[in-house]
This record gives sequence, C-alpha cells and structure tokens, in this order.
Amino acid sequence: MFLGIDLGTSAIKAVLIDAAGKVRATASHALSLSNPQPRWSEQDPHEWWQAAQSAIEQLLAEAGREGIAPRQIAGIGLSGQMHGATVLDKADRVLRPAILWNDGRCDAQCVDMESWPGFREITGNLAMPGFTAPKLLWLREHEPQVFERIAKVLLPKDYLRLCLTGEYATDVSDAAGTLWLNVAERRWSQRMLELTGLPQDAMPSLHEGNAVTGYLNPALAERWGMQRVPVAAGGGDNAAGAVGVGIVRHKQAMLSLGTSGVYFAVSDGYLARPEQAVHSFCHALPGTWHLMSVMLSAASCVDFTANLTGYADVPALLADAERTVARSNAPFFLPYLSGERTPHNDVHAAGAFTGLRTDTVRADLANATLEGVGLGLLDGIEAVDAAGLQANDITVIGGGSRSAYWTQMLADIIGRPLTLRAGGEVGAALGAARLAYLAAEPGAALEDVCEMPEITAVREPDAARHAYYREQRQPKFRALYRQLAGVYRVRGTT
Repeated sequence: MFLGIDLGTSAIKAVLIDAAGKVRATASHALSLSNPQPRWSEQDPHEWWQAAQSAIEQLLAEAGREGIAPRQIAGIGLSGQMHGATVLDKADRVLRPAILWNDGRCDAQCVDMESWPGFREITGNLAMPGFTAPKLLWLREHEPQVFERIAKVLLPKDYLRLCLTGEYATDVSDAAGTLWLNVAERRWSQRMLELTGLPQDAMPSLHEGNAVTGYLNPALAERWGMQRVPVAAGGGDNAAGAVGVGIVRHKQAMLSLGTSGVYFAVSDGYLARPEQAVHSFCHALPGTWHLMSVMLSAASCVDFTANLTGYADVPALLADAERTVARSNAPFFLPYLSGERTPHNDVHAAGAFTGLRTDTVRADLANATLEGVGLGLLDGIEAVDAAGLQANDITVIGGGSRSAYWTQMLADIIGRPLTLRAGGEVGAALGAARLAYLAAEPGAALEDVCEMPEITAVREPDAARHAYYREQRQPKFRALYRQLAGVYRVRGTT
C-alpha cells in the first residue's frame, strides 16, 4: 500500500492505493484561510500539521475497517499548494504565518525582480506575486526583524515533510515555482538567491519527485502502527495531479476545468515563453518538464453567471444553454473576473458582457460564458504552442468535464480532440501516492504505476464550428480585451 498526502488551500487530502493502483481509502480535513489585509492570504503551518495528522488517522481507521493494516503501507508521497513561503528559525520554529500562492501584496517586488540581469533566462518565468521569491523580498522590506531570523524557507508540503521525517527537502517541480530555480538545469540558482538576500543553505535539498527524501520518524511510526517507511519527494499540486491522471510523457497534456483553468503539457526538454505568462516548470519525474497556461477564472465564471441570472444551479444553466440555438450576433463574455495570467499577466483585467440587445435572454449569457472561458483557454493553449510544444493528446479533468455540451464546445473552439477518462476528477493525492510507489519500488515500471485511466468518451471537433470560432468569434474576443484593458487598468490605479 502507498499513502499520498495533498496539502491544498482549503483541505488536506489523503489517499491509499494498493500495488495495482486501486484507491483503497481516502480522508480529508478542512483548513482555514486568513486574509488580514486586502490582497493578503495566509495560513498557519501548525494547522497544516494538525490537519495532516487528522487526515492520516482517519484514513488508517477507514483502511482498518477494510482489513488493511498500517504495516502494509510501504511508502508516503507528498503534494501541495505551490509557492507558499514558510519561514523557520534555527530551531525550526515558524516565524510568521505562511504567505500563500494567492497572496498579491508583492507586486512592487516583482517589478524589481524583472530588472535583475538574466532573470527570465534563468527562471524561465515572469515575476508574479504568486511566486515565492517576491514574498521574501517583501519580508526583507516590510518585516526585516523576521527576515533576519530566517534559517530555512520551505514550501507548504515540505513543512509536512519536516514534521514527518525531520528532513529539509523538496522536489524540482515545486521548487520551479519559487523563482530561485534554474529550471533548465534543475538546480538552485546562486544568483537568484543572492539577489533575494538568502544563502543557499536556507534552501531545502533538491530531489526528483520519485526520490526518497527520508523516512517516517520512529515516534510517528510507533504511534500509527507503521514501519519507518520512505517518504518520496513528491510534487507540486499540478505536477502531482498530472502524475495521478497519467500525464507523464512528451506531448501528453491535460486541460483542467476547475475554479481556475489550467492547460498542462509535458515536454522531454526545457522550453519557455515568459513574455506570454506561460509557466515553465520541471515535472515531478526525471528528465521531464512541463509548460502550463493558467486562467484564473474558468468554471467559477459559470457559477458567477448562474448566480447573476437566477439559475437554480449550474446544471440548470447548462441545460438551458444546450436548448438554445447559438446566434451569429450572440453576446461576448470576457472571463477575467479575477484578472488574468496567461497570456496577458494583467491583474487589472475584468470580466464583461458585451453585445447585449433587446432580444438577449439569459441562455444567451450562459452560452457566452461557456464560449468566453473556452476562448480564454484557447489563448493559453496557443501561447504554449508558440513555445514549441503542441500536444494532440489532451485529457480533460475537473468539475467542468462532467458537461458533455461544454466539453464538445471546447473541442470545437480548440480544434483538437478532447479525451475524457474514468476518474477525471482525481486529485493530486493520487499522484503523490504513485510517486511514493516509484520511490519505494525503484524497479517498478513507469507505464504500470502511472497508467492512464480508461477512456470514457472522446469529443471530436466539428470542422465547421471550429472555423466559425476561429474566423468570427476569436478575433472579436481578442479585440474586446484590448479595447477594454486600458479602461480597467486606469480604474485599477486611481
């Protein structure tokens, strides 16, 4: 048996799989979030550890009811929310609440980082407030008494590793999101650390995701009735999620339709396109990288329109949209409710309905929303294509993948087949468990451990619909963003 633990923003999740890859038990524990000031987002690392212990103990209890003993567990893997800054002193005391990936306080520090010589060439990415390094620059400027006491900086999942094993370690997929990693060479960049004001020994040791980073400490092993099993390096949440759904080989890709929208494509070599806000990261497996486009509001836009227009729920919106014939003069929707990352990197971008007429009905707004999210995702996919990585095998996951109508629309917009698989909402905890399997059993075949789930449907694009979206809707969609961008940017800075 192999245990995967995923430290999310809203909950800790744990999953237990057997050697055949079957999920045998699951558990979770909710987490709280603190927003002490506008644009601030923080969590207490001590709460992470308390929640992790609760989730593990729940999972062991569930497994016990199925006749599975804790001593059957052969390895543990970790996954977690990326970019969070967890700062410790020399005694491993937490110096302040962790600053999370969705914290926006350090935009000024990002501007400074972009002026550093060789910054984009080394990191492969834009400096964005979500990343870790600008958070440390903010601490150096605004909380110098904290900064001066920092002995170690850990990413969220790696604080759990410290609690489990006593080791300071991370994996290259998570480290790539710090802006301290030379992503092409998969090593810490001395230059980026020096410019931040940190020594290299403030960083955890670096490992591939399927490497052993330590062993469960004796006290915990005794308490849980487990052996001192190896703990794998694991991966950042997106990389671990990809491992969980079998997206591990060159030109494989997944499109995640969650609250945000993520297009994740695997490469067997380093590629980057920071000028279009494409994320260039290491994958959680040796010799692989990935490019990622991130859309901040995807399925959340559908929730927004359902609430705005009085639908009972999202399924009612989808059903009404499907019953309505799309019109050539249909409204447009810009899906930038929370700003946007790829390809615009525009914190001031805003959502909008345009082209409303006297005969516009709410089903038109529903279809405009579904289409607008699709056109936004297409912008991100084309930015990844422009970096030199065009994937033709795209698996759709996330809550939005349950809609046959929307996934067909997306296939028509993108112009490529979209594959749906069993368990398409698999979380990163499964990927963490698979990485634990690979760490504990080095001889295990990647294709066996990271098998892709069974195909349940394939949405083939309709050539006529694709031509319509490409020739008529996409150019107008992009023009609307350009026309409105200045309006919202001025409003956002006054």
